[in-house]
This record gives sequence, C-alpha cells and structure tokens, in this order.
Amino acid sequence: MTEVAELWSYLATSPLIWLTTTILAYLIADAVARHLGNPPWANPVLLSVLLIAPVLWLTRTDYPTYFEGAQFIHFLLGPATVALALPLWDNRETIRTSIMPILLALFAGSIVAAGSAIMLAQAFGLPIEILLSLAPKSTTAPVALGISEAIGGIPALTAVLVIITGIIGAVTVTPLMNLLRINDWRARGFAVGVAAHGIGTARAFQVNPVAGAYAGIAMALNALLTSLIVPLLVQWLI
Repeated sequence: MTEVAELWSYLATSPLIWLTTTILAYLIADAVARHLGNPPWANPVLLSVLLIAPVLWLTRTDYPTYFEGAQFIHFLLGPATVALALPLWDNRETIRTSIMPILLALFAGSIVAAGSAIMLAQAFGLPIEILLSLAPKSTTAPVALGISEAIGGIPALTAVLVIITGIIGAVTVTPLMNLLRINDWRARGFAVGVAAHGIGTARAFQVNPVAGAYAGIAMALNALLTSLIVPLLVQWLI
C-alpha cells in the first residue's frame, strides 16, 4: 500500500499524467455524446469537466498542479485562435453580400454580452475584480484572458467563466432557437458563435454545417470586436 501511495505521489506531480487525463476524459465524453446522438445536454466539454473534477478532488490535486500538465492544451488555443481567419476567408463572399446584417448582429451581440455582464455584476454588488473578469466571458479563451489581464481582471477566473458561458450556450442554443422558432441556420449559428465562442461553435457544427460556418464567422469577428469594446465599456459603466 505504501508503494502504491509513493507511486501516486510521483505520478501526481508529473505533468504528463494530467495531460493524459484531460485527453482521455474528452475522448470518453465525446464517445458518450456520439453514442447518445449528440443531445444538447451531453456536451463533451461539460462531460469532461464532470469526469475530471472528481479525480482532482479525490486525489487532492490543486489547480496549479493540474494546469501544469494541461497547459499544452492551453497553448494550442493560440494557434486555434489564429485559425479563426479560415472561416472568414472561406465565407468572404457571404460576408461581403451580407455585411450590414452581420455587423448589426455582431455589434448588438457583443455589446449586450459584455454590457449585461458588467451591469448584472454591479447590481449584485460583486467585487470589481470579478466584474472585470466577467466582462469578456463571451469571447474565445485566449482573447478573453488577454482582455481580462489588460483591464485588471483575474485571468484564471475569466477562463472558468468563459468555459461556463460556452457550455451554457451550447446546451441551451438548440432548444432556445426552437422555442423562438428561428429556423434560419445562418442566424442560429451566428447567434451561438457570438454568445458562446468555440464551445458553441462546436455544437453548431454538430447540428448543421451552415450553422457551424456562421458560428465560426461570428466567433472570429466577436473576438476582434470584444477586444475593442470591453475596455471602453468598463470605463463607461464602472
């Protein structure tokens, strides 16, 4: 028993084990979601969190130790963000012919997402650090972390809020759009791309390729716009 404990103590401090754990958790979660037919509530990211969290709790592993192993995945978010230019280029003709509706929807979605988060945080009397961490929650993680750090938020908290926002958006988008009787896949995809960044975009691709393409466009444009408007909203609303 002592040897097992010593082995675990060694493995728990090795970055490789948490990288492996994260990848395996996602593969299992994705397989479960596919087996169930990819329903909205069986989001792979959500299921991965539900798989990893008990492991961290049972092993008494703190977040910095876990992140040391999983940071390679975090590093890949940078190239993934740069790759957002691809859906913009692939759909450049669509953007050119629908530029005004796209810009209006983008500005409305970005301002409401950031502005409502700031005002709700103020209404509930949350500390300024949490408010600043919450403001960029609807954009993709690498951009949100950079914004949070620049305006004085807590990047680690922002990362958590970004994931929560994405999961909620991915889980609720399909039933919400059905309830509102919005049947245009372009509108559905663009809405979830603005509100729920990469996690929502992944869900949009599961549902419909057109929705996924427009979600990718919205996510890329929203990353750019959010980085510009959040610092201004913070100055204006706080």
